[in-house]
Amino acid sequence: MKNKKTTTENSEFAVIETGGKQYMVSVGDVLEVELLGELKEGDAVVFDKVLMVDNGNDTTIGMPYIDGAKVKATYQKLTKGPKITIVRYQQKSNRDRRIGHRQKYAQVKIESLT
Repeated sequence: MKNKKTTTENSEFAVIETGGKQYMVSVGDVLEVELLGELKEGDAVVFDKVLMVDNGNDTTIGMPYIDGAKVKATYQKLTKGPKITIVRYQQKSNRDRRIGHRQKYAQVKIESLT
């Protein structure tokens, strides 16, 4: 699944890690990330695993993370990805099995880069 991301034009951005994946974010972005636990709409989320920050003039790269850097976001809602159908088939044995899966994602809006 390709994660949906709406971007506002801004020269300041950061690269964060969450759910085993890396995302390039800037203020105002709305993106879908792996589930973050039990959250309600409007709750604050802080991503502290910041790999890189670029403010347009200076670039800071962490080894592996930047100490003290945080990205603050607001939880918006739970979304679902597309349905995937898995078919397992064995020829000549009259055996097939169909399994469906639909991944859930947390939609967050990036509020600030600190």
